[in-house]
Amino acid sequence: MRCVFAGTPDVAAVALRSILNSPHEVVAVITRPDSRTGRGQNLVPSAVAELAHAEGIPILTPTDLHDLDFEMQLRALEPDCCPVVAYGALVPPTLLSVPLHGWVNLHFSLLPSWRGAAPVQWAVLTGDVLTGATTFSLEAGLDTGPIFGTVTEQIGDLDTSGSVLERLAEAGGQLLVATLDAISSNSIEALPQRNFDISYAPKLTGEDARIRWTDPWVGVDRRIRATTPNPGPWTLADGERIKLGPLNADQVVSDISLSPGQLALVDGAVLVGTATKPARLNCVQPAGKKLMPAGDWIRGLRSQLPRFE
Repeated sequence: MRCVFAGTPDVAAVALRSILNSPHEVVAVITRPDSRTGRGQNLVPSAVAELAHAEGIPILTPTDLHDLDFEMQLRALEPDCCPVVAYGALVPPTLLSVPLHGWVNLHFSLLPSWRGAAPVQWAVLTGDVLTGATTFSLEAGLDTGPIFGTVTEQIGDLDTSGSVLERLAEAGGQLLVATLDAISSNSIEALPQRNFDISYAPKLTGEDARIRWTDPWVGVDRRIRATTPNPGPWTLADGERIKLGPLNADQVVSDISLSPGQLALVDGAVLVGTATKPARLNCVQPAGKKLMPAGDWIRGLRSQLPRFE
């Protein structure tokens, strides 16, 4: 089939690569405009744009999908199908009927669970042990369209949202290609989503990534893993913002009792109090510095141990 692919981040580029390795033809990609990033605020193309450029595929970067000129460009491409993965904006109803077989969305959850922008982060944050990816027919509602297929993936005790997404990107890319194959051969029918067990996953903000030491240990652990790598877990130490790596899996045998946010160095391990047992820090990143072992950071302090807020 002639495909126009829509997507933006790394996980979308993985899916695009899967399609490029299939019999389907990608005649163009739609991606978000270059964004400013880093200290220099330089313009950087999306991961999808970089892959498309390397493969010589035309790139469309509309600032507004409602733009009539963009609609005419899309119609002129005469796509059979528009696969979409984490594009970053809602497709307006005027464009949904442009491709012959519609838009097929790859979403990283087991719909109707975790509809929205951050499904894997919310799955980790709330302690789900099973997640997955779903292909469905895009419609005007938020991730409400009928489902073509799913794959499942376990969430381990040490998984971050980033590690789960890496695995789902690969499995989801294969699912997307299989869905396109089935649509092309007219051998699949999309089935309506169930109307119960519906949950939503709005984008997590920087404030959502701030660790709440008054939570139990399990809540602290989940929030750190859910927001790794994005938006990035953090806390304050004497007013200074400190980024945090995932907690150390090795537990320290100690009967020490710490109040929430209180730090202690015990047998070389850096502990911080929660509402239940102390958490063992692994790596931290003070403002303006690189990620470092928590013990090195503590030993480098010239004053008494700060308190995490």
